[in-house]
Amino acid sequence: MNALGLLTFGWATLAGGFSAVALARLSRRTPAAATPVLPSVLLLRPVDAPTPQELENLARPIDYAGPLEQVVLSPYRPRLAAGVRWLPSDPVCPNRKVGHLLYALDTLRVHGRVVLAVDADVAVTGALVEGLAAPLVAGAALSTAAPTPVGAVDAAGRAMAGLLRYTHHSFRALHVMSAGAQAVCGKALGMSARAVEELRGVSDHIGEDLELARRLHAHGLEVALSPAPAWVPVAPGTSWRVPLERFTRWMQVLASHRPALYPTVPLLFTPTVPLVLLAGFLQEPRVWLAVAALVAVRTLLALRLSALSRVPGEVDRGHALTDWVRGELLLLGAFAASLTRRGRVTWRGHTYALETGGRMVRVAARWSGGPG
Repeated sequence: MNALGLLTFGWATLAGGFSAVALARLSRRTPAAATPVLPSVLLLRPVDAPTPQELENLARPIDYAGPLEQVVLSPYRPRLAAGVRWLPSDPVCPNRKVGHLLYALDTLRVHGRVVLAVDADVAVTGALVEGLAAPLVAGAALSTAAPTPVGAVDAAGRAMAGLLRYTHHSFRALHVMSAGAQAVCGKALGMSARAVEELRGVSDHIGEDLELARRLHAHGLEVALSPAPAWVPVAPGTSWRVPLERFTRWMQVLASHRPALYPTVPLLFTPTVPLVLLAGFLQEPRVWLAVAALVAVRTLLALRLSALSRVPGEVDRGHALTDWVRGELLLLGAFAASLTRRGRVTWRGHTYALETGGRMVRVAARWSGGPG
């Protein structure tokens, strides 16, 4: 076996071992902690320009048995269902989502209520509210939920669903494999008073969720994962540009906030297709065996994650068996695209320079002047 063969064999073995450990940890049964009393909840929904799907999510009734106030934070009043409150908010800080939340926390009555912040593209359920609130009642500093795309029918939507539901980039898998600060998705958060205090210092960070988790971890505080997922309905006719741009930005966030983890994306998270191509080129039996073992354990991991992210009423057509490959390819494409955009990110119509630690600095527009 030549040097390339040894390198490929070692890579496949490392990636396969990584997947086997994740599969073993996800196979453990953890008892769900029951909340004796359903706390009073303040549910904040920051949004700037809601899509039709997001408006539908905001109008969705939430089957939570405890006291709940849902407040939408946006510059303009969207069409809302009865009982949903609107708070006008138009922050000027780089991270507008954090700006919306801080304005609401300074304006609304918070004392005695559990604070949840959930993006408008999430269809909130009572189970999600309970799953985010219960860890805070039990003493966690921050709670989060795994984003779970549902209803994907086209290729781009299924690739996005495959990535977040059936691969190592599922936040369930990330949670059990995190080293140091926990992986956190800001789409659905439950925040303690300490987390709110730390939130005030991240309004100029692109990855407020990663930075918040890092700061809380530095103080030895717990970040918990909700047993209930955050359902994200996927609109039909999704363009490939949408998930590619989103995950390219996520890769830029990772590179800026946790640069040491950035190279692990091709090494451990998206190695399958490159390794299959290398095995086909090398035609080495031991390399083929290692790559076949990797494919087998990743398929088993996808099936386990599929069972953990099952949505009631969703038709199971065996998407987990194939869509995990689509998801890896999507993330690999996003990683490659992020290599050409290091140092700058375009977000919500503005361009920012990324500094160390994920801090954003607005790049001023340059006027050409023109005649006269």
